[in-house]
Amino acid sequence: MKTFSIKSDKAGLSDALAKAKEILPQISVLFAAPDFFTDRDAVEKAFTGAGINAIGCSTAGEISSGGVSDNSFSLIAMHFDATEVKTAGAVLSGVQQSRAAGQDIGKKLNAPNLASIFVLGPGTNVNGSEFARGIAETVGKRVVITGGLAGDGTQFGSTYTLINGHVHGDHAVAFALYGDKVSVKSGSRGGWKPFGPIRRVTKAEANVLFELDGKPALKLYKEYLGEKAKDLPASGLLYPFSLLREDNREDTGIIRTILAIDEAAGSLTLAGDMPQGGLVRLMHADTDSLVDGARDAASQAADKDAVNAATLLVSCVGRKIIMGSDVDEEVEAVIAAIGPNSAFAGFYSYGEICPHAATGTSELHNQTMTITHISEAA
Repeated sequence: MKTFSIKSDKAGLSDALAKAKEILPQISVLFAAPDFFTDRDAVEKAFTGAGINAIGCSTAGEISSGGVSDNSFSLIAMHFDATEVKTAGAVLSGVQQSRAAGQDIGKKLNAPNLASIFVLGPGTNVNGSEFARGIAETVGKRVVITGGLAGDGTQFGSTYTLINGHVHGDHAVAFALYGDKVSVKSGSRGGWKPFGPIRRVTKAEANVLFELDGKPALKLYKEYLGEKAKDLPASGLLYPFSLLREDNREDTGIIRTILAIDEAAGSLTLAGDMPQGGLVRLMHADTDSLVDGARDAASQAADKDAVNAATLLVSCVGRKIIMGSDVDEEVEAVIAAIGPNSAFAGFYSYGEICPHAATGTSELHNQTMTITHISEAA
C-alpha cells in the first residue's frame, strides 16, 4: 500500500493531483472549503484532467497532518496492492430520501468480499440516522461503515459532494474496499459532559423535536441558552443532546446536534433521530475533555504495526467552535496516537458515521472525533 497526502489552497489543486497521481491511486479523497466548490467548472476540470478516481465534500474546516485550516483543501490518495476499490453515488435531495439513498449506495457496493465503506453525505436536508441505517441494513454488521456529513462552515446553507470528477449539491458519495488483505479499524469518542435535568421526549417525528416533558422544545432550549439563544442555530452546536438509556439513565454514547429551528412550530431539527418517549440531557464540553475524547478515538482505531496507512479524521464543527484557537490540539492528539506510519486527512462535519462501540452497528454520531484507519497486509 502507498499513500500520499497534501494540504494547499485552491490554486494548488492541479499540482496536488499531479503529485497524487505518481502513486497510481485507486482512490483519492478531497476535503475542501465550501467556496472551493462554487467554482464548479474549475474543480471538475482539474479532476477530469488528472484522471483520478475520487470522492470528496465541502467542510466546516479542513484537517491535515499540519493541523486545522480554513479556506483550503486536504487531499489523501491511496494505492492498494491487493484490494479492489469501487465508488458509488446516490441522489439525496431531501430528508425523505435519506434512507433510500443509503440503501441505494449499499446495494451498489455490496458484495461477499466487501470489507468497508467510507461515505460522505449532504450536510443539510438530510436525516443522517436514516441515511446511515439505510446503508447498514443493506450490507450488514460485517462491513465497517464510516464517514460523515458535508459542512458549510457555520452557515448551514449549501453543502457539496464530489464523485468521478463531478460536483453535486444533492448527492451522497462513497468508496468501498474489498478483500481480505485490507484492514479498516474505526474509533469514535466525544468527551462531552452532561448538565441540567434529564428530560423526556414527549413529541418527536424522526429528527424533529417538538416537546420535552410536554413543553415546547425550542422555548425550553432557549431558556437554557439565555443570551446565546439569539445566535441559534449556530450556538446550538455548543449544547447538544445526549441520548440516555431508559433502565439506568446513563449515556448511550449517542449525541444529537441541532441543525435548524422552526419558530412557528417551536421545534428543533436535529442531525439524527430523536426517539419518541426517550430520555435526553444537555451536554457541554471544554478543550481538555474534547482532546481526551479524540485521543481515545484514535487509540481505539490505531494499528501500530501498519505501514503506509491512511487515516481519515471526521470531527464535528461544534468541537471546532468550542476549542477555538486550540483546535489543533485534538488533531495532534490523534496523530500521536496513530503514529508516524500513516498519511492523514479529514474535515469538520455536520455529523459523523461510525460503528457504535456497544452494538457494532454503524450509525450517525454528533460532536465526536471519528477515526477511520486503513492499512493493507503485505
